[in-house]
Amino acid sequence: MPSVPFSASGKSFSIHEWRGSGPAKLHVHKSDDEAWHILEGELTFRYAEAVETVGPGTTVFVPAGVAHTYSAGAGARYLIILTPRLSALIEVLQADRDPAHQREIYRRFDSELLE
Repeated sequence: MPSVPFSASGKSFSIHEWRGSGPAKLHVHKSDDEAWHILEGELTFRYAEAVETVGPGTTVFVPAGVAHTYSAGAGARYLIILTPRLSALIEVLQADRDPAHQREIYRRFDSELLE
């Protein structure tokens, strides 16, 4: 029987078990922190001035105001910890995949695409 990915949401944050990469472009959340905890495989994080690859058991915390993006290696599985605003941002981005709308969507959620 396949396992069901973990997901829980409260008033101040949510945690979701995910696979796959984040947005390919460097971006910044002006008012929201974000974190990842790697369960399997590797995630590669890119910042304005650095790149790091992390594996299972590692937690990465990106405070508000820090430009970042990340990509997942094959088979990567991780927990992502999001504020309600970031959860809403991701939901809207997944519903509207038109690249021409992305900058405006990010702005609506106090975030900005930098590339």
